[in-house]
Amino acid sequence: MSATTQGGYGSTAVTVPEIKPIAPWLWLLIGVGSALAGLLPWLVTGMRLPLQNLWQNDTTPERMPLVLLPFSQYTLTLIVALLLIGSAAAGLVARATRARQTRGGFAAMVAGVLLVQLVATVQTAAVVGGGLQSRSESTLYLALLIAVAALAVAVGVVVLCLIARAPRAGSLVGLSIAAVAAGPWLSGLLSPIGSFPAEWLVQVLGYTRWIPAILVGVAIAWCGVNTVGRVIASVVALVLLWIGPTLITAISAAAGSRVLAAYPSEMLDYGVGVFRMAVLMPELVVPPIVVAVVVAAIGLCGRMLLQRSRSAAARPGADADADADVDAGAEQE
Repeated sequence: MSATTQGGYGSTAVTVPEIKPIAPWLWLLIGVGSALAGLLPWLVTGMRLPLQNLWQNDTTPERMPLVLLPFSQYTLTLIVALLLIGSAAAGLVARATRARQTRGGFAAMVAGVLLVQLVATVQTAAVVGGGLQSRSESTLYLALLIAVAALAVAVGVVVLCLIARAPRAGSLVGLSIAAVAAGPWLSGLLSPIGSFPAEWLVQVLGYTRWIPAILVGVAIAWCGVNTVGRVIASVVALVLLWIGPTLITAISAAAGSRVLAAYPSEMLDYGVGVFRMAVLMPELVVPPIVVAVVVAAIGLCGRMLLQRSRSAAARPGADADADADVDAGAEQE
């Protein structure tokens, strides 16, 4: 199918191919595929549940059951990253293909993402719950892990919708949240749980801390800063870049302490203390923000130069059309 449009005076008819929407069942598969792509750093490990401090039987890592999420107090940030990146990937696909999307198709894609993530959470919770000791600490431990996963799924849906459907300012906020999660996700992919990275890989992993800053800068350049809303969104993106990694550091430090594992209130206080200390350390928070601003500035300048070159290239053609119209009018007179 195609549509024909008529130009102005002296122009010819232009045939524009009609864009055919993608079937809802394909959108469902896209959502499922995006969610599975988000789980990739965990899938490549073989999906063996990490050893649990409260496991009822003594066992080895090779004999732990298979699960779809790495439930452990030491992998909280990775759990969040696995779920957020899957949702963000679906949002990017949806935004890039909006012309072929219907409301039913978008809903099907969201359903596909939720299907995978909810199944992963329920399956993992059931397996872990069946293997933990019958103690109150086990119940609290499992409840906290489920709460973290559920919160990540909910935030992921918001990120997906912002990236896919919001104006550029709103999409920038969603992209920035995903950018913060990209650091732990990439680290988990390069150095899967249970592996022993080589010395060169350890050095490479040190550079992953710059990935969120680079991605935020690219997102700001894509969004632009030519409206008040986009300027505000850019500031929010930088704030997320400031607070997000610091929050990850605090959670990792508190949850990874075996000494405080039996004292939740002390663990919370310790995490809050680490956050307050890290969030005000210039050597930690300033460099990523500077990198993001520099990347954004380079991108914005590149966009401006590209737009100017396109305008300059289009101007001779427009002048020629104007001259032709003048000549045609003179002949008619």
